[in-house]
Order: sequence, then C-alpha cells, then structure tokens
Amino acid sequence: MNQQPWRSWPPLAGAAVALLIVAAVVVAVTWENEPAAAPQAGDPGVVHVHGLDVDEDDGTLYAATHTGLFRISEGVAQRVGQRYHDLMGFTVVGPDDLVASGHPDLRDESLQRLDSPPLLGLVSSPDGGQTWSPLSLLGKTDFHALEAAHGRIYGWDATSGRFMVSADRVSWDTRSSIQLLDFAVDPADPDRIVAGTPEGTVASADGGRTWRRAGDQPVAVLAWSDSDLIAASPEGTVLTRTRNDGEWETLGDLGGQPESLHAEGTIVYASVVDRGILASRDGGRTWTVYYAPR
Repeated sequence: MNQQPWRSWPPLAGAAVALLIVAAVVVAVTWENEPAAAPQAGDPGVVHVHGLDVDEDDGTLYAATHTGLFRISEGVAQRVGQRYHDLMGFTVVGPDDLVASGHPDLRDESLQRLDSPPLLGLVSSPDGGQTWSPLSLLGKTDFHALEAAHGRIYGWDATSGRFMVSADRVSWDTRSSIQLLDFAVDPADPDRIVAGTPEGTVASADGGRTWRRAGDQPVAVLAWSDSDLIAASPEGTVLTRTRNDGEWETLGDLGGQPESLHAEGTIVYASVVDRGILASRDGGRTWTVYYAPR
C-alpha cells in the first residue's frame, strides 16, 4: 500500500470505472446547461436511487432518488411529500431530521434562485422529508455525496470537486479538491475518511484535508458497518476491509452495477441498477431483493 500523499491521477483503472465517470460528467453538464424539468403526468415511482439511509428512531429506510424521496419497506415504496426533487446527496442526521442536495422540482420556487443554476446546495427537512427548506449554497453547489457524522456534515461537490465540511450546516470549510465516486467517514474517528476514486481507494487521516493512496481496487460505493468498511466495485463485487487499512477481501456479489450502499446495524442495503434495493443480513455475503421497482 502506497503511503505517499495523493497528488496525481494515474490512468483510469478499467473500462467500467471510465463509464461511471463519463456518465457523471454528462449528468453534471446536462444540469448546468438545461433547467430542471417539472415532473410529467403520473407518478414515475422509484427511479435511480442516489442515496440510502435509515432513521434510527423508527428504522425507516429512506431512498433518495431521481424522482424524489421514498420510504421503503420490504416490497413497498411510499412517496414522501409531494415534490419530485432530484436528490443526489442525502443523509439522515437524526429522527425526522434529513439533509440533501441535488436539483429542485420546478414547482418549488423556494428552492430556486433565478440568477443561478438549479442546484439545491444543502437543504433540510425537519419532518422526515415532507417539506424542504434551503440552508446554504443554494444555486451554487451540487453535493453528490453527503454524510452526517460526529456532529458534522461532510460533502463532496460534483460541480467543483471540493470536499467540504460544516459544523452548523450554513458555513463550510473547503478541505481539498478531489475527484471521487463516494466516501465514508469512520464512525469511531471524525478525521478518518475513505473514498473511492476512478483509480482506486484513497484515505484521509485529517478530515479530508490531505489524501493518500489506500489501494488500487476501484470502488463505486462505500459504507461503514459497526466494525468494518464495506464497498462495492463498479461491477458489483462486494468487498470489505478492517479499520487497519488491510487489503480488500471479496464477500459476495450484487449481480449488477451499484448505485448506493448503506450499513445499519447488522443489515447492509444496496441499490443496484435494474435490480432494485437489496438487503444483506450477513455482512454483505449474500443478498436478497428488498424492493424491486415496478
């Protein structure tokens, strides 16, 4: 494992990762040059899950999607609220306390600035996703990855590549600039962060200010369980490693391209293209369909 600071980007590691990056760039360019679209007639349901998280108070699994927020129970998806915001980054802070980013439903003028692109910045919901209000960076930032941990909000802005941290959800500290696919904050250490990049894994020991190489295995999504880090490759191979930065070990397979990953207690959830939301009750070794899109 290379312990040198992460300063340069070697050639892309594999066609699958390259496709992920091209897709991300296309989406970012589209949103910067075209206005957000209002929903068409009829509810499209769950489309492209960008984020998964659980409200620890009642065990609700939330799915943040291209077409709004949903509460997911086994086999059933229930829309939350009346808006179809394209929620890119998403995380649960506490009971009914949610924050998100992405692009607004055009029917909601309170989440738009006429002189700025349709970017949510950081928005908050105090009622479990029924309503949303702007907190900071409206029209300026599109967090594609968000995590609430240690009394802070950690975010990666897809429009600029900035890794940012906020203690109050209003003012932000830009820690570094980096191209990444996803990141996870160690639940035992607020300064220890592991991220998946196009070229492999990187890690930070100072809250995202500097990064070093932590392996050549490309990973698309990551989540920390109670003891280990769990990840999935762009192809869907499920991997794990301990907090000691050991080598990745193969656990299982998702059977498709991962969209998001979340670990909660003894259960790991994953959203997978064309398969829906899967659940594992053995740490990621075997998976069953928890919710299949209609």
